[in-house]
Amino acid sequence: MSHPVPTWASICPSERLAGTPAVRRDGRWWLVTPAGAMPASDPGLTGELDRFAADMAAADRAVAKLRSERLAVHEDQP
Repeated sequence: MSHPVPTWASICPSERLAGTPAVRRDGRWWLVTPAGAMPASDPGLTGELDRFAADMAAADRAVAKLRSERLAVHEDQP
């Protein structure tokens, strides 16, 4: 017996948290696979997902800042 898959379960890889099956939608974490989706309800797991997402966002901002600074240095050179 197959399980129903939410219409949003077909997601782009870029929507996943760093290539994991974890997706945050409407303020909740979901674990999504081609076979179906289920809400992540364990507080320990969701807390780790929140921390990991925050760390990934901070890393993305740091990389963007470094790229911006590098571009500015190259533009200043003759």
